Amino acid sequence: MIGLGTMGRNLVYNMCDHGYSVVGFDKDTAKVDALKNEAGDKKVLGAHTLKDFFDALKMPRVVMLLVPAGATVDAVINDMKPFLSKDDMVMDCGNSHFTDTDFRIEQLTEDQIHFMGVGISGGEYGARNGPSIMPGGAIEDYERVGQMLKDISAKVNDEPCVSWLGAGSAGHYVKMVHNGIEYGLMQLISEAYDLMKQCLDLSNDDLHNIFSKWNESRLKSYLIEITADIFAQKDDLSDSSLIDMILDTSHQNGTGQWTSQNAMEMYVPIPNIDAAVTMRNLSALKEERLHAQKHMAWHKVEFPDTKEELVSWVENALYFSMITTYAQGMALLQRASKKYNYQLKLDNVARIWRGGCIIRSALLDDILLAYTNNPDLQNLMMNNELTLDLVVCQDSFRLAVKTGIETGIPIPAMMASLAYYDCYRSGWLPANLIQAQRDYFGAHNYERTDRKGIFHTIWNQK
Repeated sequence: MIGLGTMGRNLVYNMCDHGYSVVGFDKDTAKVDALKNEAGDKKVLGAHTLKDFFDALKMPRVVMLLVPAGATVDAVINDMKPFLSKDDMVMDCGNSHFTDTDFRIEQLTEDQIHFMGVGISGGEYGARNGPSIMPGGAIEDYERVGQMLKDISAKVNDEPCVSWLGAGSAGHYVKMVHNGIEYGLMQLISEAYDLMKQCLDLSNDDLHNIFSKWNESRLKSYLIEITADIFAQKDDLSDSSLIDMILDTSHQNGTGQWTSQNAMEMYVPIPNIDAAVTMRNLSALKEERLHAQKHMAWHKVEFPDTKEELVSWVENALYFSMITTYAQGMALLQRASKKYNYQLKLDNVARIWRGGCIIRSALLDDILLAYTNNPDLQNLMMNNELTLDLVVCQDSFRLAVKTGIETGIPIPAMMASLAYYDCYRSGWLPANLIQAQRDYFGAHNYERTDRKGIFHTIWNQK
């Protein structure tokens, strides 16, 4: 393992727990020393130089990287090259962009070095106790390390949350979309919090109880679970709840943005995820928002209905939006699989996301069943059971969105979710007018409803 930060170090211990001997290296020698001190009687060797690191490994070697994505990965590979030999394997377990992974596979193959892009989700706890693992690359390479990855992964019903996903950069692509879905779900949960907090003036204890109850229902998921915990956390530095002391500016590591960018290039609509990325950017404009608050006032509208009604509406809105967020991510994976020749099996993706990863949820059992029964399902919303769920929830969802609009509370991801659903179920959309406009000002042509062919009109221009 090269990279002994929180994730790398905990994965080392996880591997040792399952009977594997591991060599660890980091340019920060303090991290190497910490590995040695914490390892106890585990089969771990900390190396202070790359030469010692490679000398300790049996050939052909298997080297895992857990270092920051981008230039750092390339720098580490360049440092390793003098020590690498034919048939050695390098596994990049960080959040690298999938195009970088394809490039590295191509470059290292020329030197007969094997390279895999491996997505890992689960944070510090998952790394230590079992993450969801998303490997891509040559199937022969996966078979070399597959048993080890199965051993250290999370388990659901004794099934390991790891599966070979496809050739090339399939693993890192799936991890990118996982993170895009994660962005969407987190934004939706924050909007549910905002609606209930502002409209009902709920305490953090109230919110803790609501989210805890939701986590015992169809909303059961890791993100709902930790949200309930967050509202119960007291602040060590004040008499307040910790949530009230955290600045309302959120950051991002780029994976959500990559998902949005690639989806636009692929012509796949993912408006929930796009809204989540936009909201992180908007949250960073703290000073501008404070200034605008003074000059763009909105008269406060009291919520006229009962607490129980709004909580019920928001619960349905959140469930509805979760379905559409997963649907958008899965639709992107489906399109990418064809374009990049990944040959993804979406039931496998759903299966390995059920445990260990950040977006694990009870809903993934339904998603797994949907793609098991119909691998070619065009859109997750078209699954009969989930279609029925959406239809049943939509009245409450519309009331929740109406409440946000009337009270001036921003709920962009929820509104995007409803618009996505309404557009997808519309057999007719006003794009005919857009095509007419394009032909009018730019002679871009159009198609007709009554005959085949491409047409252009000399419009009645003045």
